[in-house]
Amino acid sequence: MENLSHIDPIARDEWHVVASIEELPSTGMFSTVLLGQKISIGRHGDRLGAWCEPQAAAEPSGSQVFGAELPVIQRFGYLWATLGDPPRDLFEIPEFDEPDRSRIVQGVTRVGVSAPRAVENFLDMGHFPFVHTGILGEEPHTEVKPYKVDVYSDPPEILVTDCEFYQPQANAGSETGADTEYVYRIPHPFCAVLYKTGSTRPDRRDVIALFGQPVGEDQVLVHIVICLLDEVTDVAAMRSFHQTILGQDKPILENQMPKRLPLDSRSEVPIRADAASAAYRRWLRERGLRYGVVTGSA
Repeated sequence: MENLSHIDPIARDEWHVVASIEELPSTGMFSTVLLGQKISIGRHGDRLGAWCEPQAAAEPSGSQVFGAELPVIQRFGYLWATLGDPPRDLFEIPEFDEPDRSRIVQGVTRVGVSAPRAVENFLDMGHFPFVHTGILGEEPHTEVKPYKVDVYSDPPEILVTDCEFYQPQANAGSETGADTEYVYRIPHPFCAVLYKTGSTRPDRRDVIALFGQPVGEDQVLVHIVICLLDEVTDVAAMRSFHQTILGQDKPILENQMPKRLPLDSRSEVPIRADAASAAYRRWLRERGLRYGVVTGSA
């Protein structure tokens, strides 16, 4: 394998999303990038896997010479790989195994910021009325009510609870506005999971997961998958709804400076609405992450 010692070991030793299994070609290989390293993904014989591409290799094809094979996991409908030695298994989302749910891969979008920037934006309810006007928020309903943030060490993750926000269209099938309850979970430096009310089952929640594939320090491939309780009769409309939201976020994110997420405590705005962001930045800083962040004063 290529010498990868130059990559931040915290990022290198994580599991990372690299492809949606249902969107993989049935034969041959395709090329992607993880942490600046080109990798090939596809089926080699009867095995679905990922391989590092040698630096001098030509464009991958079905007959290419493979580099070192990477450890992989198949979970949530995606292929995950690592360039290092993960200290723990990939996190679980139990709802993805419940048989009465609809699981829809929303596709992938390249965004010109670091993966932590994308995750922080996913956690931010305060931008709903101004960026997603008429969908996830609207004026004068701009207040972010108090919520609770808990940080756990084993396994390391953040849980944000008691979130409530008025949304004029909480999901693709909504025709009226409603107060929507959210729970955010950050089980991975580059991934976040949202649990929200809005289905016909008030005792259970729909799930939306953002899996960030860190292509480079300031480039991320954002993979979105949703896991819904209600039957989805129009998949195209559902995908269009979520792609509209991400399309509204993309230019805002790409205009942020710096492209990497500042972790210095002086860069955190100490207001109630930013409690989740502040906890996330502190969590990354305490874990020692250096990839896709600014560790000094921004």
